[in-house]
Amino acid sequence: MLSTAIMAVETTANPLVPNVWELLVTVVGFAVLLFIVVKYVMPAFEKTFAERTEAIEGGIAKAEAAQAEADAALSEYRQQLTDARTEANRIREEARAEGAQILADLKARAATESARITEQAQVQIDAERQAALVSLRSEVGMLATELASRIVGESLADDARSSRVVDRFLADLEASSQSAGAAQ
Repeated sequence: MLSTAIMAVETTANPLVPNVWELLVTVVGFAVLLFIVVKYVMPAFEKTFAERTEAIEGGIAKAEAAQAEADAALSEYRQQLTDARTEANRIREEARAEGAQILADLKARAATESARITEQAQVQIDAERQAALVSLRSEVGMLATELASRIVGESLADDARSSRVVDRFLADLEASSQSAGAAQ
């Protein structure tokens, strides 16, 4: 019994030799599990990975496009700023030139107006001087006629005679004042 027990133990107890049926069941189970994983699980993972890759690449592309758009907008902004500064400088220079032109026009108008006013004043002074001379001549004539009437004792009521006497007296007076002015 001992020998049958030893033998029974020897055939069933060898741990290095696997049981063929267990090995076959394990291989078939592994193959079924591998088939399920390859057929159903792996495509789901691949689809998820592809979607993530596509989303990441799309996000990178969108970011690059946004960066390019931002760079273009910045470039356009800088160009507009440069154009605005150039335009402002041009407007400023035009305003300066226009201001200088307006100032020159105003000075010319002022000079013209001043000359016109001076000329009018001179004409008015000459007219007033002539009026004063005429008035003075008539007053001096009347005084001279009255004085001559008193000296002569005779009335010089004749207007023609008195006018000739006054004119002669004033002519003599002007001649003596001109000769005195030339002597100085």
